Amino acid sequence: MIRFLTAPVRRLFGGKKPVPAPVSPPAARSLAPQASHSASAQSRGHAPRSGSGHPAVPRPAGGAGLPGYRLIDRPGQLGPLLAALAPMDDAFLDTEADNMNCYRTRVCLLQFLAGGEVFLVDALAPGLDLAPLWKILAEKNLVMHGSDFDLRLLQDLCGFRARSLFDTMLAAQLLNRPRTGLAPLLEEHFGVTLDKASQRANWSRRPFTQRLLDYAALDVWHLPALRDLLAGELRALGRLDWLDQQCRRQIESALTGFPPQDELSWRIGQSERLRGEGLGVLHAVWHWREDWARKLDTPPFKVCANERLLGLAFAADEGAPAEAVLAEIHLGKRHERLAPTLAAAVRAGLALDPRSLPRRPRGDRRSATNEEIARQDQLKAIRDRVAARLNLDPTLIASRAQLAELARAPENTADILLPWQAGLMRETPA
Repeated sequence: MIRFLTAPVRRLFGGKKPVPAPVSPPAARSLAPQASHSASAQSRGHAPRSGSGHPAVPRPAGGAGLPGYRLIDRPGQLGPLLAALAPMDDAFLDTEADNMNCYRTRVCLLQFLAGGEVFLVDALAPGLDLAPLWKILAEKNLVMHGSDFDLRLLQDLCGFRARSLFDTMLAAQLLNRPRTGLAPLLEEHFGVTLDKASQRANWSRRPFTQRLLDYAALDVWHLPALRDLLAGELRALGRLDWLDQQCRRQIESALTGFPPQDELSWRIGQSERLRGEGLGVLHAVWHWREDWARKLDTPPFKVCANERLLGLAFAADEGAPAEAVLAEIHLGKRHERLAPTLAAAVRAGLALDPRSLPRRPRGDRRSATNEEIARQDQLKAIRDRVAARLNLDPTLIASRAQLAELARAPENTADILLPWQAGLMRETPA
């Protein structure tokens, strides 16, 4: 059952201290007091670092409409950020993580816009105590873009729970924007082009380059204006409450964090189609990949993609010998190092008895009745008509899985759908 927060719906515009709207390109101004920088620091392409225990030195606004910011990477530097957040109802926030480069995902950088100033917090900085920051953030309405990953990351990091939320990606979805990522929205409304290469950067590497810090600052600089613009359009369509419900569900969902690995994590993709030796091979090569990813401190997909693991398994399931199974596999620059151990894993998998492997719990696997199938088709037709009338993606109203649940137990509608979704479905008498 979905349990909603009891806190009142947050104010959408402004707080005790209003946040000034971002400067629209091509005009730009510094968000922080101008500061001088040594030529050597600028020539290296790194943000200047302040002395330990002293306030972070603000970086002036750069060219091409880049905002200025304060880089917080030493103990004793959080004070200005906490002071800027204290009187605000809203905190504009983004995070950068190292999930594209490391085995275990970590929060690397936190970006804030508070009191008209951008703050970049190095979450990996030694000795930097972030406990006061989590405490004050728990009292704010967060404005974020695509918050699901970020909120789960913060939940896993420190048990953080948001009080309330305005997610600009969810807002764009409810407005049926063709592209709902932050980059296309900023380009469409503010003429800003985000550096795509920085999206895939290794955010755990230190020191930060100036290019990465400029990119990080832009991620939050336009959030107030984007929030206001999308909120105005939602209000005109009467959909602000829909967004509030979506955001509350997002907060609740994030409290589970990321699902931990278990004895069934190796059953990836279409592994349910495997019947014989392929199951043993998949079990063995999946664990081989995990071991190497852990040793190399790299994401498993950079060791070997799921498609290749499944290819090995399906070839084995069709009776191919180990040599033939391995012949088509090349592991890139690490091939010479990894190939012998992969071959050993494939042979070990071929020797496994598939019946000895962990199995999924049976659960409720009964097939849908003819009546339920007919009801699901009827519900889908209703959903699609409503979505077409409202110019919405049909899956926002009810996903395929939700339609199947509704067909099986229509009396549980209130547990399966959000109130706004259920209300739309009930508009049709059938």
